[in-house]
Amino acid sequence: MTGTAPAPFAADDYRARMARATRAAADAGLAGLLVAPGPDMVWLTGYAPTAVTERLTLLVLVPGQDPVLVVPALEAPDAAQAPGAPALALRDWTDGKDPYALTAALLEHRGRFGVSDNAWALHLLGLQQTLPDAAYASLTTALPMLRAVKDAAELELMAAAAAAADATFEEIRDVTFSGRRESEIGAELARLLRRFGHSQVDFTIVGSGPNGANPHHEMGDRVIERGDMVVLDFGGLKDGYGSDTTRTVHVGEPTDEERRVHDVVREAQEAGFRAVRPGVACQEVDRAARAVIRDAGYGEYFIHRTGHGIGVTTHEPPYMIEGEEQALVPGMCFSVEPGVYLPGRFGVRIEDIVTVTEDGGRRLNDTTRELVTVD
Repeated sequence: MTGTAPAPFAADDYRARMARATRAAADAGLAGLLVAPGPDMVWLTGYAPTAVTERLTLLVLVPGQDPVLVVPALEAPDAAQAPGAPALALRDWTDGKDPYALTAALLEHRGRFGVSDNAWALHLLGLQQTLPDAAYASLTTALPMLRAVKDAAELELMAAAAAAADATFEEIRDVTFSGRRESEIGAELARLLRRFGHSQVDFTIVGSGPNGANPHHEMGDRVIERGDMVVLDFGGLKDGYGSDTTRTVHVGEPTDEERRVHDVVREAQEAGFRAVRPGVACQEVDRAARAVIRDAGYGEYFIHRTGHGIGVTTHEPPYMIEGEEQALVPGMCFSVEPGVYLPGRFGVRIEDIVTVTEDGGRRLNDTTRELVTVD
């Protein structure tokens, strides 16, 4: 990600997010949060440095203190233009100075700090050397719900990103598949996502025939043939918020077995969606979808979790997987994407982004879940 992510949020919105994060840190027994450049910093401040380097940039959130952004002096002008900058104090440092000593001076409490998962080891080690009595914890582990619940404005952006992905699918289904390489179809998907407003394309998975049995197959030079099942999984960021959808199409008429497997996955996806409601544990969504596939005799071929959270990144907590007892809360957004993968033959996956409502769930993706045939 480069530059400041576009978002319709003002300084007061970012101020409220930082205050909420600081309260959550205190409630979790943390002395504060140390947020490195990445999705957490974008969500909290609207700031995304144009380059993430060995120079320390760190948002420091400590209860009882104003938020501070430690930033290299040469990047301070850009940081001052971030949407959340009016809610921050900037502390810049010049080359030759010690940014860890500057940061340590802001941490009055020696205790346990939550640190962004994507923080460089170089920077964490520098902090450890300067503050040997402090302890550090993964921010995601300590505060897994920090970004999970979206407000009304965020949900509007999530819905717009999903609609753009839906428009992409509606267009790609009219494209000729037979005789073209997976990479060509992937390029078409990326072009369409950008046409419909995505500023960033994170992935375009095109798994044809036996390649579809690999859930994260990287599209290659395989030529798609008539008779192939083709898994299409694509998404990215539109106005700073993520899309991610999967549909499985068939080139020409499918066999009875291919239709049966697709029907099983469609029913599993529906069961997972129907399990969504406030107060239900995340693992229940996985259990509902997995039971359909298991009962149909394909349990060993469903080899991944049923879903993942999505927001300012395309993968984030919460996760729909056995053992995750976090309760669903209105405003959460996540994928429901069961699949069946028959090695050496074909795969099927169907994925929607779902948000939790006050009385159930709402799909943000709206394209057909029936098996679509393409040329």
